[in-house]
Amino acid sequence: MKKLIILSSILMTLYCFSVNTIFAQTLSRKEVKDGWELLFDGKTITGWHSYGKKHLGTAWKVDEGAIHLDASKKENWQIRDGGDIVTEEEFDNFHLKLEWKIAKNGNSGIILYVHEDSKFKFPWETGPEMQVLDNSGHPDAKIITHRAGDLYDLISATPETVRSFGEWNQVEIKSLNGTLEFWLNGEKVISTTLWDDEWKSKIAKSKFKNMPFFGTIKKGKIGLQDHGDDVWFRNIKIKRL
Repeated sequence: MKKLIILSSILMTLYCFSVNTIFAQTLSRKEVKDGWELLFDGKTITGWHSYGKKHLGTAWKVDEGAIHLDASKKENWQIRDGGDIVTEEEFDNFHLKLEWKIAKNGNSGIILYVHEDSKFKFPWETGPEMQVLDNSGHPDAKIITHRAGDLYDLISATPETVRSFGEWNQVEIKSLNGTLEFWLNGEKVISTTLWDDEWKSKIAKSKFKNMPFFGTIKKGKIGLQDHGDDVWFRNIKIKRL
């Protein structure tokens, strides 16, 4: 009996080690040499906090190597003790990579150049967003520039390469000296120039027209949106350009 207990304990230890190894996210030697940094290690959400607060909302959890927003306690259009989350660090020129998947009929977003200040309630009042959406079920999909991969309310993604709800999508976002590019599942879907007259004109025709700081920040945080639905993010890494 004692031998069986010891064997069981060893097997459990090996299993836990195996699971943690599978879910841990690391950088290759080449990635480290090239300047990539992890924004999420697959085990803890260190380096992130809820927008406008010092802590991280408890609705944001680590789930099988992904940051998961648990929508089981929805209140209005967001989650109780959830809220949008942002990185501790700010970035100007960068190359961001990550993966996301969304629940059926779900909505979320990846927000760039977030400025954190008490006069703003939400990060999207300051920074542009790549839309994360279930195009097949969420009503926002009926609005051009509100579909998955879009530069939200500003530019439509072309072509549309998003996968179905529950499936992982690969994202790359590059911002260098005012040139912004979105890649979704291996294809470039957005290319635009930030902060010039055409950019200002786009904002003036959007829902952000009465937000004077929106789209003007040139160094800011990366944000993940709580829009009241289950969403998962993983393999989040960034390279400063």
